[in-house]
Amino acid sequence: MGKNKGARIIITLECSCRNVSNLNKRRAGIFRYTSSKNRRNTPQRLEVKKYCPYCNKHNIFKEIK
Repeated sequence: MGKNKGARIIITLECSCRNVSNLNKRRAGIFRYTSSKNRRNTPQRLEVKKYCPYCNKHNIFKEIK
């Protein structure tokens, strides 16, 4: 039998551009992704570089509570 996926948790990743008032943004707002991570092996907050359609470029997305 396979392992149980109970240790994985759902997280929300938010664009780091939310604190910057940039005039080059395509539209106003905050873009978020959802993902999952293993709770036991990653106690620190996750940071991933992904595409933000609001900024029209790749930015660092940080895990939020």
